[in-house]
Amino acid sequence: MTTDTQQPLVSLNLRILAPADASIQAISSAALYGKGVFTTIAIHDGKPFLWEKHWRRLLENAAKLGIDLAEFSEEATRKALDEIIEKNGVEKGRARLTFFDETAGEIWHFESQRKSSLLITTADQRPVRENFRVKMSLHRVSSLSKLAAIKSCNYLENILAYEEARQSGFDEAIRVNEGGEVVNACMANVFWLLNGRLFTPQLSTGCLPGTTREFILENLDCAEVDYLYDQVHLAEAIFLSSAGLGLVRVSELNGKKLPAMDHAILHLLPNS
Repeated sequence: MTTDTQQPLVSLNLRILAPADASIQAISSAALYGKGVFTTIAIHDGKPFLWEKHWRRLLENAAKLGIDLAEFSEEATRKALDEIIEKNGVEKGRARLTFFDETAGEIWHFESQRKSSLLITTADQRPVRENFRVKMSLHRVSSLSKLAAIKSCNYLENILAYEEARQSGFDEAIRVNEGGEVVNACMANVFWLLNGRLFTPQLSTGCLPGTTREFILENLDCAEVDYLYDQVHLAEAIFLSSAGLGLVRVSELNGKKLPAMDHAILHLLPNS
């Protein structure tokens, strides 16, 4: 990875640039409304993990929001991703691909030369404390929202819930929906063990269909359920999954210490 004194480069619209030289239009749906989609991809041994799943979700999410990605083929996008990973010397870390809607829209109409832009950035993995503490968040998810299952750039609710947890001395927070059903952590999917069985929220709760979540469901016996908070609070073990975190065992929920249980989920990802 690049050193602390050498800032990592970025890729914008398939060109490698210094971060200060990368920008999108101020008068655009991305800048005005947060209209865009993104994904964070884990990098193992210099290669993006679960690329096909990430690309499929980007296409699906962009189509749902009406973002035109015709300028960016899978082949060209993957080549740009590989190039920036190599240029920044990332062996183990993460990359974020963000597609911005560069159209102005009807409310504030201006001429736009581009329909969308692609920004690719890289970084190390998010640091994880050994004693990983999680709380229940008061910021609820609407399962009826059109954005509930979309990884869109309109991410402020998640960030506010995450920052509140961090300010309270926690590492993450689990969010519930309007019915009190467990949905996600702020920036991760959630799994738990109850009576020896592995569970995760089903998508109808408003749960984000994470790529690591999908990989776990394909490889382990895990039931998708709509459990209320009280049931999760009885869990024997809780795990969070994301490309940035990998797989993390929760040590404490709302001040209640959880046993340091081992499980196959913790050994599923490369280098875990």
